[in-house]
Amino acid sequence: MTREQFEEIAQRAFDRLPLTFKQRIDNVQIVIEDLPSDDALASVGARRRELLGLYQGVPLTHRGTSYGMYPTGPDKISLYQKNIERVCRSEEEIEHRITEVLFHELGHYFGMNEEEIREAMKDFE
Repeated sequence: MTREQFEEIAQRAFDRLPLTFKQRIDNVQIVIEDLPSDDALASVGARRRELLGLYQGVPLTHRGTSYGMYPTGPDKISLYQKNIERVCRSEEEIEHRITEVLFHELGHYFGMNEEEIREAMKDFE
């Protein structure tokens, strides 16, 4: 699959998120990368081929009153194309997996832990 096709699927996945969810997202960059960097892997203790996505930034629940008072770069959500493609057998499955990974990483942006994300994903599906 080309990067452009993958990006189109990621955009559709984002567009399918609930409007109330999307309206609360601010200063977040969503990027597609082939594979995670060594730094990304070290930050979560994962192996290169198993990490499908990663949120890097300051979760909303940890932002104090001074957040934004100084220049702040965007938070970043990475979707790792080669790893997602590796665990999927069809374009339909890739689209489903991208949606799951994006939702999961946005959950971290909102300050949710793994259990809260899994519970929220049940309501989304």
